[in-house]
Amino acid sequence: MCPGSTPQGCGQRCSRIADDTVRKWRRVEGADGPRYRSALAAHEADLLSSLVSSLVGMLDDRESAAPVDELAEITGMRTGNSLPPQDETMKRLLPDFYRQATEHPAGSGAAESLNGALRSLHEPEIIDAKREAAQRLLDTVPAGGGKFELGEDDAQAWVSAVNDVRLALGTMLDIGADGPDRLPTDHPMAGHLDVYQWLTVLQEYLVLSLMGKSR
Repeated sequence: MCPGSTPQGCGQRCSRIADDTVRKWRRVEGADGPRYRSALAAHEADLLSSLVSSLVGMLDDRESAAPVDELAEITGMRTGNSLPPQDETMKRLLPDFYRQATEHPAGSGAAESLNGALRSLHEPEIIDAKREAAQRLLDTVPAGGGKFELGEDDAQAWVSAVNDVRLALGTMLDIGADGPDRLPTDHPMAGHLDVYQWLTVLQEYLVLSLMGKSR
């Protein structure tokens, strides 16, 4: 997820996150609605921008891999891939509508056909929504770090984009309900686990702020 670097290269920069205290969000009521204030260190802002930019690149690649549909070109209705992604990370971001074929009452064949039809119909707009949220974050993250303030729509976009990055990293790290909570310090993905945990807390505090709660 770190563009232009290996997990090992990212680890040195990412591991700095583990030693930082996540800055909480402050909700401020204004005449035009609530505003959400926080701050990021320079390396945090740089890392977050890098991760989200990588996410946008993955979505762009998936979109460009969709087959050309002549009917869609005539009608103006966009269609996407009917087959699920081969990459596990992208598959986590764009899952089937029925997770398992056996969940469909008509059986696996009907489930695969329905999944393909629904994916082809809805995947373009899902990618658009994810990319728009990611771009909102990139447009509002403070360059070089520092204090910043978000409106309601931008704050919601941050929650969505950070969650997508977490899903991608979680898939890379094979994180399930039971962890892992720790990796050996010499593990090539150890730095990424620190980032995953940092993103989790960053997102949690923002969600609480959006709900008008504090922690």
